[in-house]
Amino acid sequence: MTDPRAAIDAVWRIESPRLIAGLARMVGDVGTAEDLAQDALVAALEKWPETGVPDNPGAWLMATAKRRAVDLLRHEQLKERKEPAVVHELESSRGDAVADLDERLDDEIGDDLLRLVFTACHPILAPDARAALTLRLLGGLTTEEIARAFLVPTPTMAQRIVRAKRTLADAKVPFEVPRGDELASRLPSVLEVIYLIFNEGYAATAGDDWVRPALCEDALRLGRVVAELMPGEPEVHGLVALMEFQASRLHARVGRDGQPVLLLDQDRSRWDQLYIRRGIAALERAESLGRPIGTFTIQAAIAACHATARAASDTDWRRIVAWYDVLMQAAPSPVVALNRAVAVSMADGPAAALPLVDALAGEKSLRAYHLLPSVRGDLLEKLGRLAEARAEFERAASLTQNERERVLLQDRAARLGGGD
Repeated sequence: MTDPRAAIDAVWRIESPRLIAGLARMVGDVGTAEDLAQDALVAALEKWPETGVPDNPGAWLMATAKRRAVDLLRHEQLKERKEPAVVHELESSRGDAVADLDERLDDEIGDDLLRLVFTACHPILAPDARAALTLRLLGGLTTEEIARAFLVPTPTMAQRIVRAKRTLADAKVPFEVPRGDELASRLPSVLEVIYLIFNEGYAATAGDDWVRPALCEDALRLGRVVAELMPGEPEVHGLVALMEFQASRLHARVGRDGQPVLLLDQDRSRWDQLYIRRGIAALERAESLGRPIGTFTIQAAIAACHATARAASDTDWRRIVAWYDVLMQAAPSPVVALNRAVAVSMADGPAAALPLVDALAGEKSLRAYHLLPSVRGDLLEKLGRLAEARAEFERAASLTQNERERVLLQDRAARLGGGD
């Protein structure tokens, strides 16, 4: 027998974005729309265990939410206009209002979802607030699940989400898809939020787990939705391609005991070929649109070089360096420069790369970035400068907040012994 609560959870994950998006267009506020959707969920939790899950549970939730939305709109209008005639008009036309709301909610659901994406990812919000609100409104995750994903207490995450919704309401952020130049300036915020969510799953910044596949899946699902809603935007497809390529390696990135497995040591037979094929298709779609490619598409091209190499020794590192040169032109940053140095070490040897890494030592943004000493330690080890390498690995271990990565770096330091 099907567990009603499990069925309700599954339905909610699928239907809640559509539900909230349609309601937000009607009431003009994502916080109110979520409250209405949650009311419908509560009604389902009360009724379905007794009556069973309806044949079309999504439609049941939508119908319940619509009725509550009409009641809310009637109440708001009555607060503003108290005349008896208005009360009579609303009471007598309630059926027409519901029918009209039905028609309007069922129209252009895709546009509503896109409006919800751009609202949740509005740049008026801090990046962590955007990510939390996006997972809440579009991912169907509970506050507890989001808090666990980002390793913060549930009350802290609840406050973050409440503040985000209040900020949007106070600023009267319109529930709309930006157009023209505004779309071009707002789209990066959306893509950055989705990739932030993905990266927190792909390489957890803190905690005991090296990867959190569920977060990657949530981000991929969001990326695919946006790609279908915005088929003419190459960077959307570039982001999807990048996430598909990286997701293909998720299972190979973790050993039997949960320990990290670095790229060159991974068993490539464990790479998911379906994800790789999807990534290739998305990358080709991005490149076929005939518009200048952006940073996500460039990163996807780099990831494709790894994904299509049958063995680590087959990797075209010179091509990867060339793509990093393009990326440095498009979006120069110390992190990109560090990644390029890694590619140079693989193409031309550690001696060629070490000066590039040393040149980054004074970068303030990398002062607490554990991968800088980690990369430097790797290069020094290959050059036989073992005491220096050990010190770099120990420093990297002291900087990372991820327990699995700390153990990996400490082990690398310990294996080098006490000197040259």
